[in-house]
Amino acid sequence: MNASTLLRAGALSAALLLGACATFAGGDASVPIPADAQRSMHTEPNGDVIEEYRVAGRLHTVKVTPARGPTYYLTDADGDGQIDNNKQDGISPVYFKLFSF
Repeated sequence: MNASTLLRAGALSAALLLGACATFAGGDASVPIPADAQRSMHTEPNGDVIEEYRVAGRLHTVKVTPARGPTYYLTDADGDGQIDNNKQDGISPVYFKLFSF
């Protein structure tokens, strides 16, 4: 093996190890959905699937699964039943689930 082959093999191994570490983060740990939440689901005309989770009639979390692209979550952090628009530096935070088993 020459040096360039070893370098490529090392880079590939490092990338695979980093990817494997990222998958051990566990399911939706960053977006807790209470066990007693009532789920309602509907599909938009463009193919996006919207799941709403409500606790005692108040909106808690919205899970959006686009027809294309990663799933993301919108949450109500202060418990008022409204999805929060807590923009940070002009950007509204959205939570993506990057890896799962």
